[in-house]
Amino acid sequence: MFKHILVPVDLAHAERLHKALAIAAEMARLHSAPVTYLAIAEETPGPVGHNPNEFREHLEAFARGEGDKHGIETRAHMIVSTDPAVEINRSIRNAVKELGADLVVMASHAPTVMDWILPSHAGNVAEHSEASVFVVRLAPNGPI
Repeated sequence: MFKHILVPVDLAHAERLHKALAIAAEMARLHSAPVTYLAIAEETPGPVGHNPNEFREHLEAFARGEGDKHGIETRAHMIVSTDPAVEINRSIRNAVKELGADLVVMASHAPTVMDWILPSHAGNVAEHSEASVFVVRLAPNGPI
């Protein structure tokens, strides 16, 4: 049913993505589909790398680790941005098109009053993308 799964990840908070990563891996095994982990790097030093090349190395290692752990085909796709917070929705939607992903598995927080003002990233991707979007909610007292 699905041919290519895209999973946006924030490597600075990878420990909170357990549930979304497990669901993506399960879907990949079920549909014999590769999973591409998408991360957006800043041009400036950040918590995941001092530069985009170092960030890419961390993302590629993360993708390999997920592939080894779950026995699935994985890939890494990095986007370099001057302002990831502003460009995240567009970057994910563009990656869906560029990579030909037909399923996006995204972790998301539980809705709050702020979502009336600033919609969620997952909601934006679901509304404006041709791919199916599986939104994995943050558990009230635990990891996603």
